[in-house]
Formats: sequence, C-alpha cells, structure tokens
Amino acid sequence: DTFFFRLKFIFGPCAVPALDLVDQRSVTRVTSPSGRTAYQVLGSSGKLYTCYSSCHFCTCPAFGFTVLQKSESLLCKHILAVYLSQAMGACQELSVSEEQLTSILLAEEEDEG
Repeated sequence: DTFFFRLKFIFGPCAVPALDLVDQRSVTRVTSPSGRTAYQVLGSSGKLYTCYSSCHFCTCPAFGFTVLQKSESLLCKHILAVYLSQAMGACQELSVSEEQLTSILLAEEEDEG
C-alpha cells in the first residue's frame, strides 16, 4: 500500500492507469539485432503506442498535449508503465529484424502525418 500511495503522490492521476497496464502485461520491449530498443504499449483504448525510454517520449496524444504542449505533467501513463514494467521485470519481449523495427517506427510517423 505504501508503494502505491507513493507512486500516486509522485505521478498523480496516471499512476493507477499505468499500474493497470503493467498488470495486463501491456508493455512489450521490442529489440533488433543491433541492440536498438523501443517499447510498445497496448493502451486501454486498444491502440498500440510506441515509447522510447531512452529519450522519454511516447506517441500517444496525451503525451503530446499534457507533456509537450501544456507542460502539465512529466509523463503519460504509457511511459510510466514502461518504467514500472522495467523495474518489475514485467515486460514482454519481442525480437525483430532491423527492417521490422524500422517498419514499426515508420508506421508511427505515418499515423501522425
């Protein structure tokens, strides 16, 4: 309980939804042979978002709006779920080729464009 309350105090309203994503094993670490890594998080809406823990970025609209535009939060529930999954060893693992990882990353750009 103490851990939960500390998380909620530090990260605010995104703590509970992030923990739900971890519980549902919605976080997948995608790695390529060269060592490039990205995380995919299946959001509560059923949409797949790509997160980069190395540069603290998520492709979800909430990250773009509340973190980048309004500076109201430090992160979204997807990024927090990635960090929690890493800490708890709860990430699913997916190894892909360089081409497959490139396709995953480019698909995100096409969705935004």
